[in-house]
Amino acid sequence: MTPPPPLGRHRNKDGLTFDPALDDTELATVRDALARGRWADARQLLARTGDDWDRRGHRLVVLAEAPTSATWARDWLLAEPDSPDAATLLACAGVLRCLAGKETPETAHALCLAAARLAPRDPTPWLAVLILARRTGTADERVRAFDQVRARHRDHHHAHHLMAACLAERQEGDRDDPLHEVYDFAAWAAEQAPADSPLAVLPVVAHAERYRALARAGLEPGDPARSAHWTTRRARQVMKAAFDWWLEWDIDEDTADGTDTTTAATAHPRRKVDLNYLAHAKLHEGRLAEAAALLTRIGPHVTRVPWTYPDRDPAAAFRAARRTALGAT
Repeated sequence: MTPPPPLGRHRNKDGLTFDPALDDTELATVRDALARGRWADARQLLARTGDDWDRRGHRLVVLAEAPTSATWARDWLLAEPDSPDAATLLACAGVLRCLAGKETPETAHALCLAAARLAPRDPTPWLAVLILARRTGTADERVRAFDQVRARHRDHHHAHHLMAACLAERQEGDRDDPLHEVYDFAAWAAEQAPADSPLAVLPVVAHAERYRALARAGLEPGDPARSAHWTTRRARQVMKAAFDWWLEWDIDEDTADGTDTTTAATAHPRRKVDLNYLAHAKLHEGRLAEAAALLTRIGPHVTRVPWTYPDRDPAAAFRAARRTALGAT
């Protein structure tokens, strides 16, 4: 399952960029082609993606990030007025243009509704509405958009992570509430998800998102290591959430006698948590030592990245954790 991309690219002082396409090399190639006006490549990619809704949402948002995507999506839509792929790409591009201050929320929202009419089964136009509502809408509008996504794909992980971020940002009073609604939402979503769903780690993400919101409100220090509250009671809550859902995601490819079990009924089932998600949750808590240990354990399969933390540079955090891991070996 491909994770959703971060909303925008991040650049740090050494000039390295973080690629939202992640390990989807086919997507990266098509994105470059789209930037040159070759929208037929995007049409073929999305046709091959089919109704893999998580991957489709990821690919459309990444394709929409290019500055010229809206232009080429309009050209595509002129050539194929009934194309749901063209309409949804234009909707995603319109939302990202709105977040960049280049489009009005009303225009972006209208593009999303037009795409939804052409593709009534596709959750992606409603994912775009949710991305838009997070920045420009009301709490009710976010909930309605999330419900529309979930009605079409109940385990849509990008939508769930966005809702966790939205809920975590609600703040009443001048202190944290251990019964905050984001924790209930995350626990409910994890319980509802299938056993092999990445949503199982949402309770951990909820704690990380909540700390981010508290730090932004000035109720916790920007560095979690300086927070006595976080490193004591809250740390225990986070670790409990982690271990409640902690099961490795790997499937053993071979048994002791060399029999291949990956295609047989005896294969080990995919389990609840992808350790990549937990590692990146640690990164965004600022707990680099623990993240480094996880990244080392995962090895070359680190493909999951955070996407709901616009104030942090995941590329820099990733490199820092890797340096820590290499120094410990």
